[in-house]
Amino acid sequence: MQIQELYNLYLAHPTICTDTRKLSKGCLFFALKGDNFNGNKFASQALQEGAAYAIVDEPDALISEACILVPDVLETLQELARYHKEQLNIPIIAIVGSNGKTTTKELIGAVLQAQYHILSTPGNFNNHIGLPLTMLMLTKAHQIGIIEMGANHQKENALLCHIAKPTHGLVTNNGKDHLEGFGSLEGVIKSNAELYEYMRLHGGVVFVNSADKVLMEMSEGLEKRVLYQQNSSELVQPERVFLPATSLQPNIVFNLLGTQINSWLSGDYNFDNILAAVSIGLHFGLNQSQIKAGIESYEPKNLRSQSITKENNRIFLDAYNANPSSMEASIRNFLAMPGEGKILCLGDMFELGPYEAEEHQNMVDYCKSLHLTDVFLVGAAFLKTNSAYKKFEQTSDLEAYFQQNPPNGKFVFLKGSRSMKMESLIDFIS
Repeated sequence: MQIQELYNLYLAHPTICTDTRKLSKGCLFFALKGDNFNGNKFASQALQEGAAYAIVDEPDALISEACILVPDVLETLQELARYHKEQLNIPIIAIVGSNGKTTTKELIGAVLQAQYHILSTPGNFNNHIGLPLTMLMLTKAHQIGIIEMGANHQKENALLCHIAKPTHGLVTNNGKDHLEGFGSLEGVIKSNAELYEYMRLHGGVVFVNSADKVLMEMSEGLEKRVLYQQNSSELVQPERVFLPATSLQPNIVFNLLGTQINSWLSGDYNFDNILAAVSIGLHFGLNQSQIKAGIESYEPKNLRSQSITKENNRIFLDAYNANPSSMEASIRNFLAMPGEGKILCLGDMFELGPYEAEEHQNMVDYCKSLHLTDVFLVGAAFLKTNSAYKKFEQTSDLEAYFQQNPPNGKFVFLKGSRSMKMESLIDFIS
């Protein structure tokens, strides 16, 4: 079946499903395959439960005329998303980077929705499967798409750009994320630069933190470049958004063209995320009142930069994920926050490959250099570090410790990679 024919079916049945447990009647079921699953085996069930068609790539799955055989289901899904984008003449803002992608995406969405009907990446739909699903949620009613791209190996950002066809781009930063796949920090930079290369070839607009020398070098030569950065004085021009912060703790406060804006976020790294959203808002014609409303409406959630009061203790929860760069920045921000009796609970950082032992020891040494004493380390990698800090093999072990030794009057920091589920400690910090 040609892509145009499949697209006509999509227009008639614009809901895409890849999981029979979340099936919608009248949908197109794409029988994706992975290491531990094969959607072809569920094509019959999908049709029985109401799917209009099943797109499969194994001849044995052709049980009726409602089954459409393609060479590769995933590639077909990606091609359908790319073709769909070509039919929609709307700006697409792509966000890549090591840290802060989701927060930046949410801030941009909060700002732009004051004037535009937007679609932004839902949840973690930001990889080679999630991104095409996001793109296929776009309709003619949408005016701007805000697309987060999450890569963990070379050429993946290039693939995601090929699918989403962004007109605007932002690299938040370069850090030590997914080193197992990227191989090194240089590999991370090379991967993030794939967005700039796409924008270079297609005349796109990029938003660049000009305080970041590496980002400036990566984006050098791009004709349409909007710069933003934290600055000592205010400068707001079409291609320059330089703003000082009145305060970074306990919340970020700053002025934009005479308007004071009070954010729920804290820390200099979050001010960078805010400035990205401000520069994009101004670029798309929003005024300072609209930008103020958007920034002030965004409240941290989903395990990112959340402040929680729990009976006798306070908690700073930043446990959606972790890598060496984000953990160090988050610790630095936490220590700058007002409060006494600070405790750090750090969970293992995953996907570091051969750098795992080195980076976990570096993190312990970083805590030592700050003369921190109340640090709790959780996970197999932290367990192997050379440290006098209390260590626990699993998060449940630290839960048991807190049951026997409950914190009282403390300010507790929680961070670790997603699988560590550091947020489970909240119930034991009472």
